[in-house]
Amino acid sequence: MKEKLIAKAQELRQHGFTTGEIADELNVSMDTARWLTLQKAEVKTEAPVDFAINWKSIGGNSTRLSYVAGALSDLALSHGEADTVVGIAVSGVPFATLMADYIEDMTGLDTSMAIFHPNKHRKDSDETDDEGAISTNFGTVEGKRVVIVDDVITSGTTAKEVIHTVKDLGGEPLCVTVLIDKAGLSEIEGVPVESLIKISRL
Repeated sequence: MKEKLIAKAQELRQHGFTTGEIADELNVSMDTARWLTLQKAEVKTEAPVDFAINWKSIGGNSTRLSYVAGALSDLALSHGEADTVVGIAVSGVPFATLMADYIEDMTGLDTSMAIFHPNKHRKDSDETDDEGAISTNFGTVEGKRVVIVDDVITSGTTAKEVIHTVKDLGGEPLCVTVLIDKAGLSEIEGVPVESLIKISRL
């Protein structure tokens, strides 16, 4: 399994993916993605402690994806009615699209979908002072009650970045919803985290 991840990470790097994009594509932490791209056949170093998540059986099937989005919507609505669902690019966008539709059907409110581009996708560095951006081509968060959605939380850094951006733009984050929470978080920056699956290291 490790050799396959190394090969995939290095292939993605050759195609111009940043470390953050590789981490998202393989559902591993930034440290693990960095480690995978630096491996050479003749030099072996110890890998960071992490779990690689493969949810292709869901993401590759629109019916299953729809069911998961419905379950995430149900979790999100326990925190109140939302005006906007923000999907973290790339993997959160399909969930956000379907969730906005589900939430609109369940509440009768006009619910829009927005896309957040994290800083880690915008440049390949460890700088943390810059935050990502909400795309201007989709829904807005200004004055809106917002649900944030992604596929996997690894450390919570990206979710924290979205929360700050939403607040800076005048939105109210209701909750963060994810398919899998690898960090075991119950909240980030005072915003509740809801996940279908929590992974705990013993």
